[in-house]
Amino acid sequence: MVSEARLAVESATIGYDRRVISQGLTVSIPDESFTVIVGPNACGKSTLLRGLSRLLKPSGGRVVLDGADIHAYKAKEVARRIGLLPQSSIAPDGITVADLVARGRYPYQKLIRQWTETDEEAVLRAMDATSVTALSGRLVDELSGGQRQRVWVAMALAQETGILLLDEPTTFLDITHQIELLELFTDLNLTGRTLVAVLHDLNHAARYGTHLVAMKDGAVVAEGAPSDIVTAELVEEVFGLRCLVVPDPVSGTPSVVPLGRDRRRDPA
Repeated sequence: MVSEARLAVESATIGYDRRVISQGLTVSIPDESFTVIVGPNACGKSTLLRGLSRLLKPSGGRVVLDGADIHAYKAKEVARRIGLLPQSSIAPDGITVADLVARGRYPYQKLIRQWTETDEEAVLRAMDATSVTALSGRLVDELSGGQRQRVWVAMALAQETGILLLDEPTTFLDITHQIELLELFTDLNLTGRTLVAVLHDLNHAARYGTHLVAMKDGAVVAEGAPSDIVTAELVEEVFGLRCLVVPDPVSGTPSVVPLGRDRRRDPA
């Protein structure tokens, strides 16, 4: 069966060397969605994302991109269709913001093809969209964590792909920069891009994601709109956490409130 979505996993077995993480995995990424993959540590979230990005080849089944096995494409062709922000990104020493963002145009470069006005415009648009234009001449290693992450997003945007994969993009950022980045991703999604992100914070996933994929032990436990699948029962099943699920007072999306021990002291 060929999925109607641009990007999908069909009955795939994915892992590392002889260690299988997911077997018979089937996931379809809705076009123009902001899909968020959630689940406990070591449940297969990043493994799934690596499979979707062509970094991991399934030993069984397949990953489908635009109707064909993703491994049937050359690497540069995939890079013209899918942008990837990996979990850990290290910039070369002494590189400026503008030069790093320009590396997002690599999939379009050929041996005899020179830098063009189209490339320049793509870089400028990407820096403008991520609000890093004023930093263009700065060295990347001099920036704050939040600024650096925006620069990496800008490099991915410079690829001008319709699909963007994000592996734990808010890790190590403070709460302000987390929200700024998630708002940016929402804006990008509203322009028609399909985003797929791995996030640890379930409340952030439920507020910003339009489609959730909940995983446990390498398998999909539930998927759908946050308002349809985020329940106290699901959270306990997936995370082993007893909680209440209440409407977020700002967005109205599901919000998870853990049920810890009552530590309120007797005022007497």
